[in-house]
Amino acid sequence: MIKTLRACVLASLTVLPLLTALPAHAAEMPLAEGIRALPFAAESRAGYERTKFKHWVDEDRDGCSTRAEVLIEESRTKPVVEAGCKVVSGTWFSYYDQQTITTPSALDIDHMVPLAEAWDSGASGWTAQRREAYANDLGSSRSLVAVTAKTNRSKSDQDPAEWMPPSAEAHCAYLADWVSTKFRWGLSVDMAERDALTGQAEGCGSTTIDTSAI
Repeated sequence: MIKTLRACVLASLTVLPLLTALPAHAAEMPLAEGIRALPFAAESRAGYERTKFKHWVDEDRDGCSTRAEVLIEESRTKPVVEAGCKVVSGTWFSYYDQQTITTPSALDIDHMVPLAEAWDSGASGWTAQRREAYANDLGSSRSLVAVTAKTNRSKSDQDPAEWMPPSAEAHCAYLADWVSTKFRWGLSVDMAERDALTGQAEGCGSTTIDTSAI
């Protein structure tokens, strides 16, 4: 299976096809129904170390790390990319706080479901290879997102019971991205998280999630 080619990489770089796990037509489900369908389990952080999720790698060996790939993909203008796939400028919209950013150093690449939360929710039982794939998931635009460093660090490893984006306009999209990511990777929710997701989703009308899984 072939990944969508990430755009705007330096012409001097050899660009290889990227692999994807997404089906041609992803199945959709109403957000509220998706929340109810997520597996339920208590969380445990025993044994967690961030280093158990290797990132940012150059999976396709095109010279660009996962971080660079996301910056290139999400820039709303053609990014300037220097030798070594160093992204030096572009235009990014941080949807968590509705900010437009033109300096890549002001951005973090957020794991939609943080690494620690993924560990708590089932990744503790994965192989090292699957954890690496999770931490560098370019197969879904929901998995990794460029946002202001300030909001990413405010979020840290918290779930929606503990943190939501500062912009109310972002909440429904954030919930959909969160639930879709949990579906994609077969991750569970605990009681507080499920209750928070359910309550927040009440104002999200026809918002849908992607239920494709890998």
